[in-house]
Amino acid sequence: MSVPRPAAVIVLAAGEGTRMKSQTPKVLHELCGRALVDHMLGAARDLDPERLIVVIGHALERVGGHLSATSPDARAVVQREQRGTGHAVRTVLEEVGTISGTVLVTYGDVPLLRTETLAGLLDRHAAESNAVTVLTAEVPDPTGYGRIIRDDGGAVLEIVEEKDASPEQRAIKEMNSGIYAFDGLLLADAVKRVSTDNAQGEEYLTDVLSILRRDGHRVGACVAADHVEVEGVNDRVQLAAARKILNRRLLEAHMRAGVTIIDPDSTWVDVGVRIEADAVVHPGTQLHGETVIGAGAEVGPATTLTSTVVGAGAVVRNAVCDHAEIGPEANVGPYAYLRPGTVLGHRSKAGTFVEMKNTKVGERSKVPHLSYAGDATIGDDVNIGASTVFVNYDGVEKNHTTVGDGAFVGCDTMLVAPVTVHDGAYTAAGSTIVDDVPPGAIGVARARQRNIEKWVLRRRAGTKSAAAAQRALAEREQENSE
Repeated sequence: MSVPRPAAVIVLAAGEGTRMKSQTPKVLHELCGRALVDHMLGAARDLDPERLIVVIGHALERVGGHLSATSPDARAVVQREQRGTGHAVRTVLEEVGTISGTVLVTYGDVPLLRTETLAGLLDRHAAESNAVTVLTAEVPDPTGYGRIIRDDGGAVLEIVEEKDASPEQRAIKEMNSGIYAFDGLLLADAVKRVSTDNAQGEEYLTDVLSILRRDGHRVGACVAADHVEVEGVNDRVQLAAARKILNRRLLEAHMRAGVTIIDPDSTWVDVGVRIEADAVVHPGTQLHGETVIGAGAEVGPATTLTSTVVGAGAVVRNAVCDHAEIGPEANVGPYAYLRPGTVLGHRSKAGTFVEMKNTKVGERSKVPHLSYAGDATIGDDVNIGASTVFVNYDGVEKNHTTVGDGAFVGCDTMLVAPVTVHDGAYTAAGSTIVDDVPPGAIGVARARQRNIEKWVLRRRAGTKSAAAAQRALAEREQENSE
């Protein structure tokens, strides 16, 4: 049977999350490159609901602004006072009106919940024609969760919050996930009748189940296959635990798709990362944002890539790359830093202790070591000597440098922008180039060497250098006398 399309998915995300002890609202804390609430919205969105609604309250402007930027298809409903989950749902229905059809209610802090699990809940709800179906799980430690109370036949009687539970009820391992599939019309009527007669003085959505059961309607339950899916994130410890689980899921998916992950325990990837088959990821690698790794490429060890494209067959070792583009068969590192706007052409190289920013490097061109290239265009088949600096900043503005095809830049060259080294031109080692170098010319900009004889003996007498020089001079005089 196909999964019934829900009339609405309501995501509750209004709470403060005090246990996070953070200035950042709980639902905006990131997990594998995506905010907690965005994980839940992604799972819900895949159900193709007619309406996607998010209840917000705490840090209203920040959470609302985030949703506007990342989920324009979601309608935000404001819960001005956080008076419980029942009150949150009642606030939605008072604003949007009664919703006919199946209404799925879930939370913004359950990032591990899969669409497949939600689909299973909807299937059970439809198959059993329930008024409400609750998603439950058997957990080793149910502390903090509401307990599922069943009758002798296994039917759901009610859900008791931990603060209101008896010692016998607290010993129950089956917990309420807080996720429900409701008949929308019945929900609209029952939620108005939820009382605040409890330890917190709040309107609990769990009470709707008891109300519907008293009205003679069927209350069902769907047990999740894996309890970790429905465990919420309430503090930094749980956030780290969820990150580890989700990271392992992502890595396993990549490996089953043909990617070699040498050490999954030391490799971290974000949800938006794409890796093609036969790529190899070495230990200590972090892949963030919208990073793309091409087929057969090697990344790592000890490499961090953020929204960086690595072409097929490229090799990136011990590098940090941020919003860069590395061409096919290019070579980066070890110990290179590619900043935003860097584009490396086919079979090019950015080598050891090389930093680049806003620089385009042509095909087969090399910046092998100990150099900085900023705001530059480097043509094809260019060699940039060691310790070259593209001097792009004059204290006020950034200026551009162009190095033409087939040019050769000698070691320890300062290219003071704006300047152009034309096609086929050379610069002499140790030069400071401030004027354009014409095609095929060599730019030489350095003082002539002058040796001052016996300076060390006069000015550094008594040093090891003076002693060595004295010996060498004596040997030279002896050779000359012979």
